[in-house]
Amino acid sequence: MIEGQDTLSKVTRLKYAMAGGGKGAFIGDVHRKSIAMDGKAELAAGCFSQSYENTLETGESWGVPKDRLYRTAAEMIKAEAARKDDRIDFVVITTPNDSHYAAAKAALENGFPVVCEKPLVTSSREAEELKKLATARDLLFMVTYAYRGYPLVYHMRDVIASGELGDIRFVSAEYPQDWLATPLEKTGQKQAAWRTDPKRAGISNCVGDIGSHVENMVAYLTGLEIESLLARLDIFGEGRVLDNNASILLEYKGGAKGMYWMSQIAVGHDNGLRVRIYGTKASLEWAQENPNYCKISYTDKPTESLSRGRDKLSVFAQSLSRLPSGHPEGLFEAFANIYSIYLGALNKKAAGEKLTARDLDFPTIDDGVRGVRFIEKCVESSKQGATWIKF
Repeated sequence: MIEGQDTLSKVTRLKYAMAGGGKGAFIGDVHRKSIAMDGKAELAAGCFSQSYENTLETGESWGVPKDRLYRTAAEMIKAEAARKDDRIDFVVITTPNDSHYAAAKAALENGFPVVCEKPLVTSSREAEELKKLATARDLLFMVTYAYRGYPLVYHMRDVIASGELGDIRFVSAEYPQDWLATPLEKTGQKQAAWRTDPKRAGISNCVGDIGSHVENMVAYLTGLEIESLLARLDIFGEGRVLDNNASILLEYKGGAKGMYWMSQIAVGHDNGLRVRIYGTKASLEWAQENPNYCKISYTDKPTESLSRGRDKLSVFAQSLSRLPSGHPEGLFEAFANIYSIYLGALNKKAAGEKLTARDLDFPTIDDGVRGVRFIEKCVESSKQGATWIKF
């Protein structure tokens, strides 16, 4: 197939404010560029850094007026809520973990829908409070588990839901990286510094940062619910206090079993999120570093390799495919897809239209709440000597 996604349909352009993501920050720039890809929203205000000079420089580069650049997220949300004209439509939070809760709470209390980086917050208590507030105010809340945005992930979910794999027996998922194999945090590298600091990252580094992606991906693809887990969290490196390697066994409701491994000290691996799902009739395998292809193996016919762009996918997955075959789609497109769904839901809701399940097929605050619980349960199990605990 040579057709790409039609991104030229008429849309209502929304306005957003961003907390975090200043010059030198990786993920904030990914958010901004991904949002801009479909032209459904534009950056109107920001507090991009604890350094006001960084905020001014970042805002200037994106054409944000100086009077809408702020020193703190609290100041930004209060000022934007008071505007009578040209009011923002939602708030994006891309700060370190410890500041998610205050910014998200302030946004919700002032009537703004929220998009927040994962993990949602650093405790289940805070997560439940945000969920309660978002529900009471009827505000859409997205947590950016963006790896779900790849078209083949949506297709695999539809394949599994159709029963093509049969009953799921076992799930194997891994996410190895090597970026913390050396004491990078001691060199002044900001991303390493805050992720290895419990005051900023919370109770976990590895499970919180990348293990939460594994949990969300498996839950989304399979619909399986964790019944119990056994986790061993390892800390490698002198002076470190948070995990950078984790091995987790899982039992799911219904009898399926699972095994997760995530690591930030696995030399030779870049960003190796990989999922294998084994059923009674067939199995699926997909890797984030090669996201345009997945393998389906059957008990009674030859193995298939599906190509995003060449092969026909399920209807919704096909609608998210943007480029012809042989033209790789990556992280920016995946981010753009979950944003496209979320912004479409915001527009429909503003127009008073009823939202369907597909309209809400983005990572919600429920995913964020469950992700925080997963982190806490892994830490709890490990502290008890790697024992089985109920989820």
